[in-house]
Amino acid sequence: MSGPSSIRALLRQQAERRRGDLAIAAAGGAAAAAAAALMLGLSGWFLAGAALAGAAGPAAVQAFNYLLPSAGLRAFAILRTVGRYGERLFAHRAALRALAVLRPALFAGIAASPPERALALSSGEASARLVQDVDAVETLFVRRPAAWTAAAATLAGAGAIAVVSRPAAAVFVLGVALQILAMRRWGRRLTAGPAAEHLAAAGQLKDALGAYAPASAELRCFGMTDQALEAVMTRDTRLSAAVLRRRDAEGLLDLAEALLTTMTLLAVAALTASSGLPLAALAVLSAFAGFEGVGSLVRAAREHSAASAAITRLDAVAGAPAGERPRPTPAAGELQIDGAVLPPGRRVALSGPSGAGKTTLMQALLGLRPAPPGRLRVDGRALEEEPPGWTRRFFAYAPQDARLLTGSVADNLRLGAPDADEAALWQALADAQLQARVQRLPQGLDTWIGDGGEVLSGGERRRLALARALLRPAPWLLLDEPTEGLDASTEAAVVEALEARLRRTGQGLVLISHRPAPLRLAEATIHVGARPGSAPQPT
Repeated sequence: MSGPSSIRALLRQQAERRRGDLAIAAAGGAAAAAAAALMLGLSGWFLAGAALAGAAGPAAVQAFNYLLPSAGLRAFAILRTVGRYGERLFAHRAALRALAVLRPALFAGIAASPPERALALSSGEASARLVQDVDAVETLFVRRPAAWTAAAATLAGAGAIAVVSRPAAAVFVLGVALQILAMRRWGRRLTAGPAAEHLAAAGQLKDALGAYAPASAELRCFGMTDQALEAVMTRDTRLSAAVLRRRDAEGLLDLAEALLTTMTLLAVAALTASSGLPLAALAVLSAFAGFEGVGSLVRAAREHSAASAAITRLDAVAGAPAGERPRPTPAAGELQIDGAVLPPGRRVALSGPSGAGKTTLMQALLGLRPAPPGRLRVDGRALEEEPPGWTRRFFAYAPQDARLLTGSVADNLRLGAPDADEAALWQALADAQLQARVQRLPQGLDTWIGDGGEVLSGGERRRLALARALLRPAPWLLLDEPTEGLDASTEAAVVEALEARLRRTGQGLVLISHRPAPLRLAEATIHVGARPGSAPQPT
């Protein structure tokens, strides 16, 4: 992806804001790594010395000072525990606070993206970006103290080894440097492709599950369950293969890391062998602990490829390009649809056969689809020349296929008006002819309606979406098949309540319906597909 990365810029900004937490995490990691190296080295010296004293006889045992090294071991153990706790606490706190900014920014970016980009992103793929890819990016924060941890482990280990042999200390530092350089270079090269493939395959699997799971009943009815399962399993097999390739690459890196560590430890052991068993044990175990401390930096290098691949994927949905400025929301002015001028408060119906583009035109008014050139204007401004969603505050919308939140009745209603009080909620439900049904629910407005409103019938879900639109304080009301699926008496009551509400509020109306009753709400009709500029025909 060309150009600067908006995700990297956001991460740098968050790192600057969380530098206090990250500094404490780095200090804690450094203290823990240094304490671990010194503790393990001292443990080696202490155990070897105690063993030799015991073998030498009672006099040597009496002369052996075990109190001082025991106190040192306890002190180093406490320091390591406190340091490790501080590192994890503050590094994860910084990461979680950064992600609390990143995920909403990504969601806003998807919502504000051009319609052609947003429509190309399935719900499963969007979920993969917001969850899986963001989790991969989290490692960039959690591993930020790794360099300080590795430096402290290297210095502490080298210092302990230098007490025994300076050449051995130099060999240890050289081994650590080689391991870091090799793992950073080989790690990124070997894992870049498999990591990107792993993320993409996981997204494809989520995409398939998101597509087939909601249609499980239809799949069973039409005998397509086996085909759907095969499609899902094909993606699952692809994901498994990608995971195996990534694990194979990581296995090779583990082998190379183990070989470099073993060769360095053997060299340190050879150079300190003449110093006696206690000091040689001190040197070898200090070197071993030093490599353990460097491990966090090596793991960060491995995870860099996955994080980079995730950032590339996230940049693709991160939002509008730099330099694009938001436009002011239009006043409650006039609409122009196919050249027909609609002053505020006008009520019109869009007519035409199925497939003529009525719903597409309505969605284009909201910026949910690209605006067709020359067909839509708001306050005299051509929509195709404005940013997507420029007019959304201008409209309240009840779509033909309304989606409900997994939550309560009130949660769904307040999506249209977050600050609405209970009286307003009940009034909107009454206008949608759903008040009596909600009053019978166990907890009224606070009743949980299940995943996508599964507790309600299809007609009740449609009326709840209508009530949500009625709550939104907007000058124009867009209704797409608002009474589809309702019985005649309920439909008549809904139309009568809408008529009264429109008179009371003075809202304008743009309506799509193939049923005669709702069309009585419209004062005129615009024939979609007719010659642009045709005047609205009286209804």
